[in-house]
Amino acid sequence: MGPYATQYMGDFGADVIKIEPPAGDLMRNVGPSRSPTMGPLFLNANRSKRSVVLNLKAAEGRELLLELCRGADVMVYNVRPAAMKRLGLSWEDVRTVNPRLIYAGLYGYGQQGRYAARPAYDDLIQGGATLSHLFMLSGSEEPRYVPTAIADRVVGLAALSGILAAIIERNRSGVGQRVDVPMFETMVSFILSDHLGGLTFDPPLDHGGYARQLARDRRPLPTADGHVCALVYTDDHWRRFLKAIGQDDLMDADSRFASFDARIRNVSFVYGWLADIFKTRTSGEWIDLLDEADVPVMEMHTFETVLRDPHLADVGFFNTVDHPTEGRTIAMANPVQMSATPVEITRFAPMLGEHTVEVLRELGVPPDRISSLLDRGVVAAATATLD
Repeated sequence: MGPYATQYMGDFGADVIKIEPPAGDLMRNVGPSRSPTMGPLFLNANRSKRSVVLNLKAAEGRELLLELCRGADVMVYNVRPAAMKRLGLSWEDVRTVNPRLIYAGLYGYGQQGRYAARPAYDDLIQGGATLSHLFMLSGSEEPRYVPTAIADRVVGLAALSGILAAIIERNRSGVGQRVDVPMFETMVSFILSDHLGGLTFDPPLDHGGYARQLARDRRPLPTADGHVCALVYTDDHWRRFLKAIGQDDLMDADSRFASFDARIRNVSFVYGWLADIFKTRTSGEWIDLLDEADVPVMEMHTFETVLRDPHLADVGFFNTVDHPTEGRTIAMANPVQMSATPVEITRFAPMLGEHTVEVLRELGVPPDRISSLLDRGVVAAATATLD
């Protein structure tokens, strides 16, 4: 959550200083890598940042972090609030050194509730926020997790919006504030915006759920040689689709297709009918036909094929870059574009402690004290940055 939110901030032009413990961010070691501590999950969520290693359990490490906070706009933390309090880095502690600071916490559960002290991970939150239940309602034999850290990413973006809103308010009032972004509540809101359904009303009108999204056949459609993702949705889509396949009269002949409401009421039948129709042509034929008819369609990509997507090539989304320690790597552009403010990668993902000495010098720490801090393990630096 924290790395994803702050990567956006770095791409937007902020000077983001990532504070890491001596062992480094756990994600540094996940996935294949060319060198230790520089795995792909870390590379893909930590560009546009500087890395500083501080031992926050040492008093001097805490003092250095507070010194960084003194001149900072925002502090983002990604652990339980109780851990920050034990470290002497609670909101009450930090605001004393900088009343203008935005203090943003990304953690599992709102602190007013009984789950406040629990640890939380993406998998737990997916289950608690009903995502796993949705799999069963839509035909899966077993509950499952979405095979990506969707809660981390969604909560990271929610935090980004809260932080930027707090900065706007601080610019008006001159005073900072605490921003709390709990995973559980954020994801329940995210999921139930679609699926609260009839439970929205008191008394309830049904058991919840959005029927179209839960239909068993709402999935990539099998074709003669693979799959495509297509959505024949509005009445205009259906008229153009049926004309393209030579069944212009179906909406008049079969009441289940006659209107949007009728198709939603019979969504399982309609999606099953589409699944059978799509088996009659190849994926390429369907994409050409539906593009011509202006009916929404998309290739179902794999990890490899999406790298060759022609639209992403047109917009320059994937770029081959020469990372100073990892060699040639694929970098994804930030998808946000602004007409007056460039959104771009400002730094490559850093080595562990790559900028420790640089940042300490900026704080005005004398060279002899930096050497002492390094010798005593209060801070650490990448070997290449010590000179």
